[in-house]
Parts: sequence; structure tokens; C-alpha cells
Amino acid sequence: MPAHILQEISSSYSTTTTITTPPAGGQQNGGERFEKNSHHWGAEVRPEIKDDLYDPTYQDAEGPPPKLEYVWRNIILMALLHVGALYGITLVPSCKFYTCLFAYLYYLISALGITAGAHRLWSHRTYKARLPLRLFLIIANTMAFQNDVYEWARDHRAHHKFSETHADPHNSRRGFFFSHVGWLLVRKHPAVKEKGGKLDMSDLKAEKLVMFQRKYYKPGLLLMCFILPTLVPWYCWGETFLNSLCVSTFLRYAVVLNATWLVNSAAHLYGYRPYDKNISSRENILVSMGAVGEGFHNYHHSFPFDYSASEYRWHINFTTFFIDCMAALGLAYDRKKVSKAAVLARIKRTGDGSYKSG
Repeated sequence: MPAHILQEISSSYSTTTTITTPPAGGQQNGGERFEKNSHHWGAEVRPEIKDDLYDPTYQDAEGPPPKLEYVWRNIILMALLHVGALYGITLVPSCKFYTCLFAYLYYLISALGITAGAHRLWSHRTYKARLPLRLFLIIANTMAFQNDVYEWARDHRAHHKFSETHADPHNSRRGFFFSHVGWLLVRKHPAVKEKGGKLDMSDLKAEKLVMFQRKYYKPGLLLMCFILPTLVPWYCWGETFLNSLCVSTFLRYAVVLNATWLVNSAAHLYGYRPYDKNISSRENILVSMGAVGEGFHNYHHSFPFDYSASEYRWHINFTTFFIDCMAALGLAYDRKKVSKAAVLARIKRTGDGSYKSG
């Protein structure tokens, strides 16, 4: 990339809004709610982010857990997808170069629809985007087929607010398999439905683009996730239909899904906790490589309002690089960033001793 473009992007990065977190913050803060501590937060941390922040006052109800109800439709479809993806791996050597390139680019754009779109923009509101960027991200999110933005954000806000409880949709205390994919194969725990239904989603209900996607999600995902990636290689450069279906569609989709799921599973079970040893989320570099920057998970759960979801800017974080590029083009703005002083204070207070300044 030309030096002058990198310089422009880098200079645009400095326009981020710095947030100073409360001196007694963190998830183990004695049970005080956000509303009672709002005066401790920087002025740029808006009150509406309260549903992104951990609520230590919530505890699981006593008694035996409800019986698991299997969703056999999901189990069968997920099994068929992965069988097709595994077969697609054997077909990769016979694919044309353009098919592999197309599948990779489709994976990358789909991933951005989750990371830069559903996650950092719509779930946490860590930055703002103008209409062209929001339109790109809503299309990319539909390509990813991981539920529409509204449902994804609702589940994710519940995951943060009620982390590692039965109200957390993919509670990692229920094991690797459950937090990875099992939560999609069974009916939601009653606590997920109850608490998720009470979250403030008014911001997304007021977002016409999000509501449009939700209304037409089924035909949209069929077109963008399955039909288009199958037909383009077959029609445009003469790839075999089987290669297009199994590599460009099944394998690509399975990779996007599992890369995202690893944030819920591996990044909650394996890795370091330099920012807060009292929470389960971890720093996992391998997850960050697959999920284009989402593996710095101990930092993210410590500071969910940081647009970079990491302390280290572009380091193994393509999503942050993408957002900064969009900021240089004037399509992204009002990016929230936690101050270095607040990060170091959190490390000193609750870190596990593994922090290395980068």
C-alpha cells in the first residue's frame, strides 16, 4: 500500500475519542450497577451502552437446569453442511485459482459483516458509520448467515451483560462444544429468553437498514450465502458446479462459522488474562487470526466499548485496519478508544501478570 495512504489512515486513527474508565471498574465491582456509577465513566461513554456491560448482580436461579430440547432441524443441517465442507477440502486441489481466490474474498467480506458490522458497530456502537458503509456491512452480514443483525446483537449484548450464566446464550461454563456450536443445536435456556427480551434494543429498532434486513432475511441469506457464491464461479470462469457448491459455498461458509464460534469457545477457555483474571475470556492469537481480529477477548470483555476490541491497533486485527481505512475515506467516525492510563490501571488491579507492553 502506498506510504501516503498509510499515513492518511494513520492520521485518521488519531481522531478517535479516548475513554477513561472508572477507577473501580471491572466485572467484580461489588455489584454496583452502571446507572449508579455513571458519573465515574468518561463523558463519551453514553448511557445506552449499559446493556453491553457486565451485570454482577445477576445470579443463576437455584435448582436443576431444564431438560435439553434438541433442535433436530439444526442438527441435521449443520451436519450436512460440515460433511459438504469436508468433501470440499478434498476438491480444493482441483479448483481453479479464481475459485479459491473468490472463496477467500467472500470469507473475508462475510467476516467483516460480523466483526465490523454486527459486533463492533451494531452490538457495541463503538463507532459510527455513514450509509454507504452501513449498506456494505449489512450485505456482508447477510453473506455470513449467522442470524440477522438484530438477533445477533441481542444475543451478544446478553452474552456480555450476563456472561457465564444461564442467561448467556453460549455460556462457556457448559463446555467447549456447547459454547462453540451446541448452543445452536438446542432450545435456548429460559433465562436467555427472559433476560434477552428485556434488553434495550431501541437503537436497532430505529435503524431502518437493520429492520429491512430482518424483514427480508430469509431470501437475502439464500441469495447471498448460497446461490451467489455457487453460481459466480460456475458461470463466470467455468468452474465445475460441484467445486463451486462444495468449496465456494459449503467450505467457505463452514470456515466463517467456525472462526466466529471459536471466539465463543476457545477464546473463553484457552489463553492469557492480562487485563482481568476474574473473567473467563482470554487473549487468543490463533482465534484472532481466523476471526480477523476478534481474539483479544480478555481486553474486549474488559472494555467492550473500544472500537478496536484490542489494545494493539492493527496487530493481527484486520477489522480495526478496515475501520480505520473507512475513517480515512470519511465513512466511519466517532471511534471510541480506551485510554492507556485506564488500561494500565485495570492491568495493575485485576491482571494475571502476563501483560507485556506492545
